Amino acid sequence: MAKQRSRPTRRRDRKTGGGGGRRKSCQYCRDRIEFVDYKDITALRKFISERGKIRSRRITGACRRHQNQIARAIKRARELALLPYVADGVGGDERDRRRDR
Repeated sequence: MAKQRSRPTRRRDRKTGGGGGRRKSCQYCRDRIEFVDYKDITALRKFISERGKIRSRRITGACRRHQNQIARAIKRARELALLPYVADGVGGDERDRRRDR
């Protein structure tokens, strides 16, 4: 007969690392800014990774409403060539070398 466990194991119990902590408050809500401006490039650059990707809410700490406005503002700024779609020269050299061979 199989041995029965006294208590079922949970994934959360086995998880290591400090997952808990305070959530960042939304920068735009703190400053009471109603709308995100696509022309404010210095503010928008904080929400873009080194590779040019839009960072998630979990990382930026923005609320749902402002995160949607940030994403829309970044896309508008990219369309008007105020922000780049892709970062300059990140990781592209290695791929190009493989193609040349």
